[in-house]
Amino acid sequence: MSQEPAPSAIEYVHSTNFPELLRSLNISLAVTTYQAQRLLAFSPQETGKLFMLMRVFERPTGLAIGENQMAMCANNAIWLFVPAGELRDLEGNLQPYDLCLTPHKAYITGDISAHEMAFIHGQLHIVNTRFSCLCTLDEKYSFRPIWRPPFVTDLMPEDRCHLNGMAIDSSGIRYLTALGESNSKDGWRPNKASGGILMRYPDGQIIARNLSMPHSPRLRNGQLFLLDSGRGELVTINPANGEKQTIAKFPGFLRGLAFHGDYAFVGVCKIREKRTFGNLPIESMYDKFECAIHAVNLRDGSHSFIQFTRGIEELFDIQILAGVQKPHVIGMEELTVDGVFVLPPAESN
Repeated sequence: MSQEPAPSAIEYVHSTNFPELLRSLNISLAVTTYQAQRLLAFSPQETGKLFMLMRVFERPTGLAIGENQMAMCANNAIWLFVPAGELRDLEGNLQPYDLCLTPHKAYITGDISAHEMAFIHGQLHIVNTRFSCLCTLDEKYSFRPIWRPPFVTDLMPEDRCHLNGMAIDSSGIRYLTALGESNSKDGWRPNKASGGILMRYPDGQIIARNLSMPHSPRLRNGQLFLLDSGRGELVTINPANGEKQTIAKFPGFLRGLAFHGDYAFVGVCKIREKRTFGNLPIESMYDKFECAIHAVNLRDGSHSFIQFTRGIEELFDIQILAGVQKPHVIGMEELTVDGVFVLPPAESN
C-alpha cells in the first residue's frame, strides 16, 4: 500500500433513498480509505440529504468499534478514540452531536501493515499482515503475537500469506482469510488471482480454496459471508464443505463489509495499480469500475449506494455506528484537539 498525497477535493453522489435508509436503521457509517488518507463518517441530515465528515490520518485501514471506544489502524500506529461526551463551542453552546469521538492514545507498532481489527472481550485483536499473524497491543513491545497460520513457520516481516481478515462471533475469532497458502516472502503474489483461502480458527484448517483475493469474512445469523474481491462478489461459504454461493456482484474490487438488520454494506474499489490488483478475474468482467458503498437488501436484493466521483478510488473498511445519527470525530489536523478534555466525574464532597 503506497503512500499518496491526500486529494484536494472529494466528491460523491448517492441514491435518493440512502439517507433515509441510514435514518430508518438508526445508524451512521464509519469508513476508511488509505488511498485518500481519510477517516469518513456518513450520516443522514434532516433535509433528506447525506452528510460526510472527513478527517485526515496517514494511511488508515482497519476500524474496530468497542464499548465506549473505537480503534483505527493508521500507517505505523493504532489509534484509540473515546467519546468526548458533550461538546461545546468557545461560547459554551452545546453542539448537536450524539457521539463525538476524540483521539485518546496511540500505540506505535511500526508499519506492520495492520488490516482488520476487533475488540474481543474488551481486548483489541489485530490482523498483522506484515508478520503473517494475529496480535494484540503491548505496553512494552511493538505488538504481542498470539497466533499464525500453521503453514507459516517464522515470525518475520515478510507478508508471506497476506493474512487480512477475520470473522468473529460472541465467542471470539472463528475464521480468517489470507491471499495464499505460502511460507515465503510475498509468496501469495504469483497465484493471487485464485490462491485465496479461508481458514478455521484456531486450528488453521483450510476450509475453502480457489478464492480471488478474499477479504472481510463476517458471521451473520450463523451464516458465513466474505468478499471474493478479485471477482467482485459478495458470497457465502459453507464451512462444512467450502461450497460458495454468490449473493451479489459489483463492478469493482471489493473491500469492507458490515451488516445491520437486513442490509449488507459493501465497499467497491477501482483497480489502480497493477502489481497487487492486476490480472484478476474482475478485469475481464467489466469495462468500467466504480468506487462506491452499496447497501444490499439481503431479502430482495435491492441496492442503495454512495458513489465517489472524485478524490477517492479505493476503500478499506466499513463499520456501523449503531444508534448514532449525528457523529463527530476530532481530528489531529485541527486546533480543536487542543481544547478537548475528557474528564473523570467530579468527586462528591
